[in-house]
Amino acid sequence: MDSFSTLIRTASHAQHVEAETSTFMSDLLGGRLGVDAYARYTEQLWFVYEALEAAAGRLAADPVAGPFIQPELERLPSLERDLAHLRGAGWRTGLTPLPATEEYAARVRECAERWPAGYVAHHYTRYLGDLSGGQIIRDKAERTWGFAKKGDGVRFYVFEEITNPAAFKRGYRELLDGIRADELEQQRIVAECKRAFALNTAVFRALGEEFPLSA
Repeated sequence: MDSFSTLIRTASHAQHVEAETSTFMSDLLGGRLGVDAYARYTEQLWFVYEALEAAAGRLAADPVAGPFIQPELERLPSLERDLAHLRGAGWRTGLTPLPATEEYAARVRECAERWPAGYVAHHYTRYLGDLSGGQIIRDKAERTWGFAKKGDGVRFYVFEEITNPAAFKRGYRELLDGIRADELEQQRIVAECKRAFALNTAVFRALGEEFPLSA
């Protein structure tokens, strides 16, 4: 029988591919969009991570979500440095979430408050995704817009405190495998992972509408 972490990975594979191959992401990584589109995307990430990390302190002692709250994953300070670099010192005044982003962040908050195992589903899809695919985005951004390697503008993708990402991901998957959840609860968590990817894809779709490539 497959481990729970394998179950999550395989069950959400289709949504994962859909999110990664969205038109907006393809255009952004293909260098067909300007730095403004990248900055707008970074702003949307701020709202999602604010929802994830605002709950971290409260959930640290939770038996289900607690083990996943690891300070070396924290992204908000890096995101804020990137936004200051991209938008200037007053970046907060122009910070607006797209409706799709508001919906995504609201769902993260709802899970954090009412269903810690659901929060883990969102935690997993974001942080493990950033540790993996995020490195491709960082590399492309550095080359496309001339950011300093691992510097301001791409700090969000740099996990300075994780020296061995492969080992970290292995440990994270072991935590997933150790979640105390019966089969029904496991299915609910997998469904929430799929929902997280769908919410993420909706943000990409909205960004694609905001930054259409002129035909």
